[in-house]
Amino acid sequence: MLESEGSSLSVLPRSAYEERRDVERDDRLPNRLAWVTGLRLGFLTLLLGSTAFFYLRGALSQYPQSQSFLLATIGAAFALAAIYATLLHRRRHLRRLAEVQIVLDQITWTAIVYVTGGASSGATSFYGLTCLVGAVLIGVRGAVIAAISGLGAFAALCVGFGLGSIEPPADQRAANFIVEWQRITYPLGVNAIGIVIVAVLAGYLAERLRRTGGALQEANERADLAERLAVLGRIAAGLAHEIRNPLGSISGSIELLREAPGLTDEDRRLCEIIQREAGRLNHLVTDMMDLARPRKPVPEAVDVAGLARDVVELASRSERSGAGDVAVVYEGPTTPVRAICDGEQMRQVLWNLVRNGVQASGAGSTVRVSIKEVGTGSSRRVLMAVSDRGPGIAPTSQAKIFEAFFTTRSGGAGMGLAVVRRIIDDHADVGASIEVRSNTEDAAEDLSGGPIGATFEVGLARAPSPARRGATVGRDRASDPGVGPGENARSQSEGT
Repeated sequence: MLESEGSSLSVLPRSAYEERRDVERDDRLPNRLAWVTGLRLGFLTLLLGSTAFFYLRGALSQYPQSQSFLLATIGAAFALAAIYATLLHRRRHLRRLAEVQIVLDQITWTAIVYVTGGASSGATSFYGLTCLVGAVLIGVRGAVIAAISGLGAFAALCVGFGLGSIEPPADQRAANFIVEWQRITYPLGVNAIGIVIVAVLAGYLAERLRRTGGALQEANERADLAERLAVLGRIAAGLAHEIRNPLGSISGSIELLREAPGLTDEDRRLCEIIQREAGRLNHLVTDMMDLARPRKPVPEAVDVAGLARDVVELASRSERSGAGDVAVVYEGPTTPVRAICDGEQMRQVLWNLVRNGVQASGAGSTVRVSIKEVGTGSSRRVLMAVSDRGPGIAPTSQAKIFEAFFTTRSGGAGMGLAVVRRIIDDHADVGASIEVRSNTEDAAEDLSGGPIGATFEVGLARAPSPARRGATVGRDRASDPGVGPGENARSQSEGT
C-alpha cells in the first residue's frame, strides 16, 4: 500500500483535509516569519528614526545615558533581526525560532519601557503588539507565549522598582518614575489586564481564521473535485459503452481461443496476458463510472462478517491471488456481525482495499481481512481492517492517497482509494470513518511474525439489534463465479 514508519492517517467524517491543513500551516511558517522579520526591521527603523529626530533637535541632549541605552537596545534588536534572517534561511526548527523571537521581543520592549518611564511608559503597548505577532506566527500558542513572557518581564521590572533593586536612569528625574508599591500596583494591574485581553482576542481570532481558512480550502477543493468528476462522468458515460463492447468480444474470443487444440504453452500464456489486460481495462472503466456517478447510500443492518468472507473468497480466485502469488485470508467471527451501512457500497470498499493490498504485497505475502467489535453499549463499533505487507505509505503521500487520480504505482490510475473515501464520506452521517496505519518492516509485526506494510481500518456503527434482512446484501452476486470483479466489487488500488 504505501508509507512511513509508525505513522497514522485518519480520515474522519467530514474532516478529510484536517491533516493537510496542519502540514500546509507549517509550510507557510517560513513566509510568515519572513514577513514578520521584515516588519520588525521596518518598525525598528522607524523607532531609530524617531530617536534620531529628537536627538537632532536637541531634545535628548540632557539624557546622555538614557540615549545611549536606547540606541544600544535598538542596535541589539537589529542584530537579533539579522540572526533571525540567517536562521530562517536555513529553514530548520522554525517553530522554535518563532517562539524565541516572541520572547526576545518582549524583553526588548521591557528595556525600552525601562528607559522611557518605567511602569507608566507608553511603550507598554508594544507588549500587546507582540501578542498579535505571536498569534499570526503560530496561533494560540504564540499568543500565550507572548502574554506570559511580556507579563513576566514587565512584572519583574515593576517588582525591581518596588524593591529598589532597579533604579531609574541616573540622568532622568526619579519623580517621573513610579517606584512605590502603593502606586506601582495600579499600572502593573492595568497593563497585565490589557496584555491578557489582547492575547485572548488575538488567539481567538487566529484560531477562527485557521478554521475558516481550512473550511474555505476544503470547500474549494471539493468544488474543484466535483468539476473534475463532472467532466470525468461525461467522458466515462460516452466511453463505457464503446469500450466494454469490444472488451467483451475480445475476452470471449480469447476464452474460446485458449481451448483450441494445437496451441503451444507460449500461445496460451499470451492469451492469458490479453485476457488479464482486458479485465484490467474493464475494472478501470468501472472505477471511472463509480467515481463520477456516485449512488446515494441506503444504510441498513448488514452482516459485514459474511460480506468480508465473500470478498475474501472472490479475491482468492482473482489475478495474483488465484495464481497463488499472494494469499488473501479472513480473520474474524464466523457468526453474523451487523453494522449500519450500504451493503453493496461497503462490499466495494472492502474489495478495493483488498485489491490495493494484493497489488502492493510481494510474492508469497498474505493480505489479511479482519472483523472485530469494540466498545460497549451505545458506543459499540465494528472495525473492518485490511492489512498488507507492502512497502508502506511514503510520508509525502499520506495526505494525498485518497485523492482522485493520485497514484504512486506505475500502472495505476488513482481512482480505487478515491472511491473508498467517497463512500466513507457518504456514510459519515451513520458514523463511518477510515484510518490508515503504516509501519516499516522493522517497526511492526503481525500475529504470524511477518512485517505489515499498511493497514486500512474502516469503522462502522454497530447495528442496535440483529436484522432479518440486509445482512446479505448483494452476496449472491459475490458468490457467483460467473460475475467478474469488475462487475461486482470493482477494482481498487489503482490509487496506490
